[in-house]
Amino acid sequence: MDMSSFLKAIPKVSLHLHLMGSIQAATVVDLAKKHGVSLPDFDEPEDLYDYPDIYKFLHMYDNSALAIVDRDDFRRIAYETLAEAAEHNVRYREMFFNPTTHMAAGVPYETAVDGLIDGIRDAESDHGIVCRLIAAVNRMETPELAMTMVDTLVEHPRAEVIGIGMDYAEGEFPPERFWKAYRLAKANGLRLTAHASEDAPPRNIETCLDLLGCERIDHGYHVIESEAIMQRCVDEEVVFTCTPVSTAWVYFGDDLANHPIKTMAARGIKLMLDCDDPPMFKTNPSKDFILAAEHMGFGPADFRRFMLNGIDGCWVDDSTKAAWRTSYAADFDALAAQLDA
Repeated sequence: MDMSSFLKAIPKVSLHLHLMGSIQAATVVDLAKKHGVSLPDFDEPEDLYDYPDIYKFLHMYDNSALAIVDRDDFRRIAYETLAEAAEHNVRYREMFFNPTTHMAAGVPYETAVDGLIDGIRDAESDHGIVCRLIAAVNRMETPELAMTMVDTLVEHPRAEVIGIGMDYAEGEFPPERFWKAYRLAKANGLRLTAHASEDAPPRNIETCLDLLGCERIDHGYHVIESEAIMQRCVDEEVVFTCTPVSTAWVYFGDDLANHPIKTMAARGIKLMLDCDDPPMFKTNPSKDFILAAEHMGFGPADFRRFMLNGIDGCWVDDSTKAAWRTSYAADFDALAAQLDA
């Protein structure tokens, strides 16, 4: 078995994937026609996912949301991304979605979340993949809207919605703006994570850990700029969810060989790998692994560690984690024994 086949076959957990960024371009086109939503000019549907910078990407990300209107639309997009993930042996996923984006477009929260849950249940029945949802704060919006989002989650509880996160462009929108929303979420039993130090200083990581109470960090690449913060994260075994392909293009000039992930791993940061917004960045749940192997020099032992780190970062009970660590490791090792010499 060659390395690419091996990395596709190994068992995976997925902790850093955005629903809206995981919609296939052809599906966006189909749903836009269904609801009369205009899209930018394109020759092929995939052309919609060509953009020169992060802000054009976010514009397309939001524009796609306008085509997701009824409960079956939400069922479809959840089902499709999970079915694809199952082809790459993703067994468990915690998936971000942005309730306020859909609510601003006039879609009731219950329509969106219940449609997603329909898709999650269908995918589990058909493909065996288990998924839970993380409601993400759009940090480019107001702290008051973030509070409204958390209030909505509390008023309409769903067992599949297990936590909150924070996404969108970080530089001018620091995490401390949203401490009240995070306190409210924690008080109501929701788990906590946030995109931090993706395109901002490492102090944002400490803000997320200390003020917001985050349990893990999404991205976090600039942690390598602070010896003290990096050592703290190593000592406290903070799990970082890292996405090589999407962030290389946006922040590191496509230079995967010198991506901070390589340094983070070498220094003992407890990281796992995922694919962020796969079709929007022309990747998939295996491609990020394959490119990390090719350009960062990671081998089977590294990917085994990343897999177990991901399990440790999952928001499931300890007995489930222990069982997964045993079964995933056994399956991984059996595949590793088949690798070409």
